[in-house]
Parts: sequence; structure tokens; C-alpha cells
Amino acid sequence: MLMKALSVLAALLIVHSAFAVPPLGLPPVPVPTNNPQTPEKIALGDKLFRDERFSLTGDVSCSTCHDEKKVFTDSPLVVSEGINKLTGTRNAPTLVNAAYNQTQFWDGRSPDLEDQALHPLINPVEMALPNHDPLLAILRSDPEYTSAFKKVFGVSPDAITMVEVTKAIAAFERTKISGNSPFDRWYFGGDKKALNATEQRGFDIYLNEGRCLSCHVIEQDQAIFTDHRFHNIGVGINEMQNRIGGIAQAFQRQRLANPSLDVDISVLTDTNVSELGRFAISEQLNDLGAFKTPTLRNVARTAPYMHDGSIETLREVVEHYNNGGVTNEGDPVNPFISGGIRPLNLTEEQIDDLVAFMEALTSPEYEENQMGN
Repeated sequence: MLMKALSVLAALLIVHSAFAVPPLGLPPVPVPTNNPQTPEKIALGDKLFRDERFSLTGDVSCSTCHDEKKVFTDSPLVVSEGINKLTGTRNAPTLVNAAYNQTQFWDGRSPDLEDQALHPLINPVEMALPNHDPLLAILRSDPEYTSAFKKVFGVSPDAITMVEVTKAIAAFERTKISGNSPFDRWYFGGDKKALNATEQRGFDIYLNEGRCLSCHVIEQDQAIFTDHRFHNIGVGINEMQNRIGGIAQAFQRQRLANPSLDVDISVLTDTNVSELGRFAISEQLNDLGAFKTPTLRNVARTAPYMHDGSIETLREVVEHYNNGGVTNEGDPVNPFISGGIRPLNLTEEQIDDLVAFMEALTSPEYEENQMGN
């Protein structure tokens, strides 16, 4: 009972601090009107998030791929591992500041955190339940859960559904916000000593020669570091550009033949479908190979990078952009690449400065054991 009370108290403190006054550099956290934050709901979501019983093998939870000690990723894994060490096709994005995302997943296939929470549970390479019924059976028979759901949602054990489950998980995830980085203290807080000369030069490159600001947006009084849009930046698709048209057509035929096709399963179990990016959701040609702009907050702690984890370090990421959207200089550029991707002509020193600036986007709680780049 003491641990339960402490969990609720911690959630209450999170609600008050994170939602009343967001960290420096961040706007107020958006909360759906149909899922208001409460300490009890957040504590319940925390418990659900860490419960390994909700996987087929009983040893995988949401926190397996979104580990708090790793900025809620599974760094340094290239792609995530589910039950029996099965691997999908995607690198785990951080849950930190995911509350600000306009869509979830690399291809935006979920509109919000509530919907996102449904899918890993039943994906065969993640938690692999045959459906949500085994999870609900656990919740309806566990006294701690039945008591919590009654208190939070006012439902009896038999009335617990995935609606309540995903609302609780999403409420917990909305508390995982992080700002107050050295950059925030320098840019928004007026601390002229918060960034050193190298980092300040890197910020100038970020704004100008690097053209990073075009997609990783900084506003006058806050910075989410994303435009929430989808771009083909030459990752993944470059290696299969001669086949991508046929793959796209085959996928469209498959969806026509099977309107109930589970795209979530397709993109995590079929590399070809995965590389279609946003196209697998929208079926628009300008979305071929396009993936969501990720936040740059705490990026120095979440290597490797890109949707497929194919780039190991921040410096290599900058070199990819410096080469105009190819990982190896001189390789061909795919014809679907986004219009803003072209060679930057940065010098080696400028690349170093830009990487130093991105390292300065690390929040205090994640500074320890910062990964080298």
C-alpha cells in the first residue's frame, strides 16, 4: 500500500509540475478533452506500461523498447526486439515529448498516443498477443487492477475495455516531457554562458548553411524541433530505388484485395513495405520513402538514427545531409527525394560544430552517460 501511495504521489507531482509550468523551451502539453490527466490515471498507466504479462511470452512490456534509462528508447539497438528476440524493421523512437506529436510512429499511422498503444500488443514481432482478450482477462481478474480501474474510470471488472487501457497508458506517456537543455537556457532563458563558442557556431550553421531549421523547427518562445511532416531524405529507399515503384504497386494491389490488411503488421514484418514510409498510409506518390521528422531533443542519447537505425552517429547523420541525401558520397540520389535535400558543402569543422550544438539539446536528466558521436 505504501508503494502504491508513493506512486500516486509521484504522479500528482508530475501533473502539477509538467502541466502547470512546462519545462523551459516547451509549450503546454496538449491533453485531449476526453482523457484528462489525473494522478491515479497516470499511476495506472505507469503500471500497465511496465507489465510484462501483456506479451505472449510474459517477458516483454512497453518499457522493453521504451526504457526510461535510455531516454525511453532501446538504444543502441538498430531495430527493436520483441518476444523471442524477434526483430521488426523500425528503430524505436523516443517517447519523451511524444505528447507533442501530431501523429505517432515513423509513418504517422496512429493519430494519437491512445491509438498507438493498441498496436504493439498484438504485433507478431513485438508483444504478439493473438488479440487483446488475454490482456483484458488479466486486468479483469487482478484485484489491484480492478480496484484501480474502478477508481480511475468508474468501471466494474467486466466492463474494462481497451479504451480505458489505452487512455491510462497515454496519460502516463504524456508526463514524459523534457526541456531545459543548455540550448534552452541560452536561447529562451538568456543565460549567455549556457552554450560555449563551438555550440554557438553550430547553432548559426543550424540556422543557415545547414538548413536544419526548415524541418526541425524552433519557434520564438518554444521548440519541439519538428515540423510534424514527412520527408524522403534518402534513407532506406536509396538502396532499393530501382524496385520501389513495383513494391508500391504490389502493396496497393494487396490493399485492394484485402481492405482489412493490418498495415501495422505489414510495415514491421516486411522490409519492402517498411521502406514505403508514409506512402503505406496515404498511398500518395509524394510520400514514397517519406518518414516523420523526429525531434532533436536528447538526440545525442538515442543512437542509432533514422527510421531503420541505419546511421550510427550524429556526425554520420550530418554527413548524410552534407552529401545531399546519400550516406556514401557519390552514390545516386533516389528520384523521390524531398526537394529541400541537396548538398550542403559544410566543412569538417562546421560538421563538428553542428554536432556539438545538437549535443547541447540534451536535458539535465539525460546528460549522464551521454553517448559519444
